[in-house]
Amino acid sequence: MRSARATLVLALALGAVVAGVAGAAADDPAATTTAATALVASVTLPGQPASSTGQLEAPPTASAGGPFSYPEDGSTLRIGAATASVTAQAGTSSSAEGTVRAIAVSLLGGEIVADSVSVRSAAAAGVAGATGDAGSSEITGLVVLGQPVSGTASAQIPLADWGTLDVLTQTTSTSSAAPRSAENVATGLRVRLISEHDGLPAGSEILVGATTAEAVAVPTPAAPIPHGPTVGPGTAPPSGGGTTAPSGGGSSAHRLPGQRTTPPPPRKPPPSAPREPGHSIPGVPPELVKPAPEVTARLSQGGYVFPIYGPAAFGDTFGAFRGDVSGEWHHGEDIVAPRGTPILAVADGTLFSVGWNDLGGWRLWLRDGAGNEFYYAHLSAYAPLAADGRTVKAGDVIGFVGNTGDAQGGITHLHFEIHPVDLLYLGYDGAVAPYPFLIAWRRAGDVSFASGRRYVPTRGGGAPVALARAGAILLGSTDISSESGLVPGALKRALATREARSNGTP
Repeated sequence: MRSARATLVLALALGAVVAGVAGAAADDPAATTTAATALVASVTLPGQPASSTGQLEAPPTASAGGPFSYPEDGSTLRIGAATASVTAQAGTSSSAEGTVRAIAVSLLGGEIVADSVSVRSAAAAGVAGATGDAGSSEITGLVVLGQPVSGTASAQIPLADWGTLDVLTQTTSTSSAAPRSAENVATGLRVRLISEHDGLPAGSEILVGATTAEAVAVPTPAAPIPHGPTVGPGTAPPSGGGTTAPSGGGSSAHRLPGQRTTPPPPRKPPPSAPREPGHSIPGVPPELVKPAPEVTARLSQGGYVFPIYGPAAFGDTFGAFRGDVSGEWHHGEDIVAPRGTPILAVADGTLFSVGWNDLGGWRLWLRDGAGNEFYYAHLSAYAPLAADGRTVKAGDVIGFVGNTGDAQGGITHLHFEIHPVDLLYLGYDGAVAPYPFLIAWRRAGDVSFASGRRYVPTRGGGAPVALARAGAILLGSTDISSESGLVPGALKRALATREARSNGTP
């Protein structure tokens, strides 16, 4: 029997680790806390404690790196170098990520080798949805018993008559019941011995790369439906599709108090309107411009595309508390993705305000042909197309995911905002919830702006309040769901048709 002693050289650089429990329901089939774990490697023999790198746990963040060998000569498992990290943030919008990367991996004296093993678990949950995935997990240069093997996900390879090898396994679960939650569990390589081999007894297990991510959204009280501010000087009308007639009828008697029947024409925001927060510096240093990969993105019928090319996770964080921006609420959505993931133009349009912002980091804005504006923040680098005044097509690569600005040190993600043309008069506060659009665009579909929540100022100048959410009504209507999501007036035309039908007009 080989010695159970292992040599472990692991340089830890740990942030504060705080237990985070986010109040999931007892019968929640998915996650019950917001947390993440990462384990580089372990070797377990029957009846003996496991020899491992030690498991990292979050929240909030932790990281580690170094080689690993078992036993001292590495004849059972040797990893030339490895890194691992975990991060987790619980709240109304929760997210978690665990990552492991190991290079120069050798198991059982070279019977199984890999150039690299990369494993990632990510999860995000908000009040309106939750997602979990294994992201960019991959294995390169895998050779098993002398034969090159593709690092195919969820593959099990027999090892002669003495064991099995599992390659890139993962499980994902989500819960649509409140509080919404998601969980992902992923492993890179796992060897199980069914009979004695190479001095190891049956029942031994060798693991390289294991991550978990769990996210649970803390429920928040539903915002009261306002009675509609009086339309007049100094008061913003609830335009742009924040509310609609209930599905039971189309007459004005059924509309919410204060609701306009037609949206006002777009107008410039007054000088007092909130502007993009933070201090900005125009321009992009040449070293931040990276070659753009060739990608093929699916466009919706309305000509829109999901802003991330590759695996991504997001919840519904629009309106959550943010103390450093206008109104102290989150104006967009955080889309979690690996660093360097390509970012796409969501529509044909023109780029502007390309450069640095001390909150958004490296960021840019896109204005489409209808005047709608889209904000991208926390980029790690830009594509060659990213320049002020540059015309782009939907699906063009314009940048890469990062965590710059006030996201420095946190999970890599794209902060994405939608500012419809009909709400630009509200300045930076003229935004709608991106969640329903992201869901639709990911499936090459379209939805109306009314599917996103928006906020209006209160009369006393206090915190904004959310208008009634009509997304469920609109998404269930054939007329509305078939309209192009960002065409000004589409909602008005769809509602007018519905009202005419309810009044008996053919």
